[in-house]
Amino acid sequence: MSRDIANNKKARRDFHISGTYEAGIALVGTEVKSIRDNKVNISDAFARVDNGQVFLYGCDIQPWQTAAEYFQHAPKRPRRLLLHKSEILKIAQLANEKGYSLPCLRMYFVGRRVKVEFGLAKGKTHGDQRQDLKKRVELREAQREMSRFNKG
Repeated sequence: MSRDIANNKKARRDFHISGTYEAGIALVGTEVKSIRDNKVNISDAFARVDNGQVFLYGCDIQPWQTAAEYFQHAPKRPRRLLLHKSEILKIAQLANEKGYSLPCLRMYFVGRRVKVEFGLAKGKTHGDQRQDLKKRVELREAQREMSRFNKG
């Protein structure tokens, strides 16, 4: 059973997501405590493959209030994502194609562990975004008509 910590709605609006991947994340103790307090922002977070490892950049985990300065973590430091070697190679091959990126979609708990879901994505154009909005409006109006019809 999973419990969501943070969702990145902006990523689904701005990108065509062609595939998703789940990864563990290497954290220090104060980061986990801040995450349990929901002091995390993943709206600008993205993954990148560097030297055979995958890192999460732009994830903002606020410092833990009561921790001593010695134990404190940097809020926007790159965090290592934990994946199998075969997954890393496949992701690296797909992400190197022109126009593809790896935005962070959500962060959640699975048991006691923190997991990150990121997607293989290609950016939407302004016209694509307008088309999606038009589809949502049409769907909402159709559902409204159906409910009005079913009421009698």
